[in-house]
Amino acid sequence: MSRIIRTDASAVLSKAVEYHGFVYTQGVVASDPAQDITAQTKDVLAQIDSLLEIHGTDKTRLLQAHIWLKDMGDREAMNNVWTAWLPEGAAPVRACVQAVLADPGYLVEIMITACR
Repeated sequence: MSRIIRTDASAVLSKAVEYHGFVYTQGVVASDPAQDITAQTKDVLAQIDSLLEIHGTDKTRLLQAHIWLKDMGDREAMNNVWTAWLPEGAAPVRACVQAVLADPGYLVEIMITACR
């Protein structure tokens, strides 16, 4: 039987779940919603790096990303940070949509799937 590994699990969610060599993250938001889109995106991606490291993988092993933006007008700024963060040739499949996020201060939320 395969083991399910949960990172920082609460009664509501886990920050990440690993199963059969795949790592799934929660929707990650910025630590400080008062930041601009560039700073929030950098913060979110740094948190994702940490979650991947905990599970023995990294951003070169990304398979899929879901990105929610409060305002699609922020897409270019977010993409600038995203492309600088990703190693060349490591782009996952991706969806990017505009959405109402949980807190009005959040400008971006990213959820990824990676493999080990």
